[in-house]
Amino acid sequence: MDFHPKDLPISKVYDLKNESDAMQAVDDMVNLGFKEKKEGYRVLMPKETKIAKRIGYTITTGVTKGLRERNQTRDVKYWTYHHDDDHFAIVLIDNSVLEELGF
Repeated sequence: MDFHPKDLPISKVYDLKNESDAMQAVDDMVNLGFKEKKEGYRVLMPKETKIAKRIGYTITTGVTKGLRERNQTRDVKYWTYHHDDDHFAIVLIDNSVLEELGF
């Protein structure tokens, strides 16, 4: 990886506090779509490990499930990283868009 996920173009940032926020974010991301956009999504999670793991699992599995239910391509790449002192982050972007952007 020759880049950091924070360098990817982002269309929307979700600042989540719990799993119910994560489900709403998943619904929004799936409705907005991945393939049509030339940008990704960033999900910020609190640095409490237990909560962050639950939110991360909900986001990654929820996006895959939502795209499958809509018969859309599920070729979404994601990275998890330390965003700042208070947040972990996940960046999600369609793989073909990632290649188009030259990453």
